[in-house]
Amino acid sequence: MRRMFIAAAVIAAPAAAAVAQAPTSGPAYVAKAGAGDQYELQSSRLLLQTTHNAKLRDFANMMIRDHTNSTAKVKAATQRAGITVPPPHLDAVGTRNVAALRGAKGEARDRLYVTQQKAAHQQALALHQGYAAHGSVPALKAVAGEIAPVVQTHLTALQSM
Repeated sequence: MRRMFIAAAVIAAPAAAAVAQAPTSGPAYVAKAGAGDQYELQSSRLLLQTTHNAKLRDFANMMIRDHTNSTAKVKAATQRAGITVPPPHLDAVGTRNVAALRGAKGEARDRLYVTQQKAAHQQALALHQGYAAHGSVPALKAVAGEIAPVVQTHLTALQSM
């Protein structure tokens, strides 16, 4: 029993730390959310060019649909809040991850995509949950609260891959 408690604490600690580090300013949240969406879009489009795995194709198409929607929701919320932010773009981690995917071939690319997706979605879940709980812009807090369950759905789907 004690081992299970320790294991659960070790697993939960990074997520709790990430939530505690989630940005509370609107522009910082928008930049991180946009960078995450851009990674999801670019990596999924890249995967669709080469994968023969039907389950991954379905997942990548869901990523394109859902992350296009989350970008649109965040953009609409920034407009409602009167916040001007630059268009979303990849951050350094997303740029490295997409480059790594470009360098991988065949099933190695498929496996790398799944590994990257798991990490990216854990970070995204922490970001959206954290901003929904502690953010400073009400319209963005509401959107973060809408996006977090979608990201959780993606994480759940990734567990079977």
